[in-house]
Amino acid sequence: MPMSSLKERVRTLEADLKASPMRHYIYHDLPFAIFCYPPEQEWAMRHEVELLKTRLENDTHRRVVFISLAELMWRAIDESEGLEAVVELERRDGFEAAQLQIQDYLSDPDWRPLPDLLAERLAELDPDRHIAFIIRAGALAPNIYRVSKLLDEMKGRTRVPCVLFMPATTKRRSSLRFMGIAENEGRGSYHTKVYL
Repeated sequence: MPMSSLKERVRTLEADLKASPMRHYIYHDLPFAIFCYPPEQEWAMRHEVELLKTRLENDTHRRVVFISLAELMWRAIDESEGLEAVVELERRDGFEAAQLQIQDYLSDPDWRPLPDLLAERLAELDPDRHIAFIIRAGALAPNIYRVSKLLDEMKGRTRVPCVLFMPATTKRRSSLRFMGIAENEGRGSYHTKVYL
């Protein structure tokens, strides 16, 4: 099933975010939705997200806060062994080894797990006054960290309404390809409402 137009899906998301109660999520302990868009529409999506933010802030009592997964990833690297250690590892052992090391930084409790960083950022927000737009998920490609894993680990950790904007393609509603990469098809379950 092809994705609806970007603007149509943004309008659907907007209506769900403006509804009372909000209709963008399925489970109260995981108030997330995923909004998928083709990777080649990244710049158009960024523009639409800015416009959506303005409309939501003008039409509701909520403020939209952007949280960049790219920034959280770089923070995890900096607070672990630092970028120079990753660069040196890639020079010595190649890209795969460096990617696996970053996976460890984002997963291992001895480093700076991505769910902890996201939960810390969301803890600064008021669930009754804010909406979090989680952006720059493409930074986790090709296999640095799975969005499905992140959502599984966020269950019960926030009440802030969240929308994760994810570059992905699909051939069937139940099978997403993160960044359009075939090897990323059908891995994990999102347990959230997905806007396709």
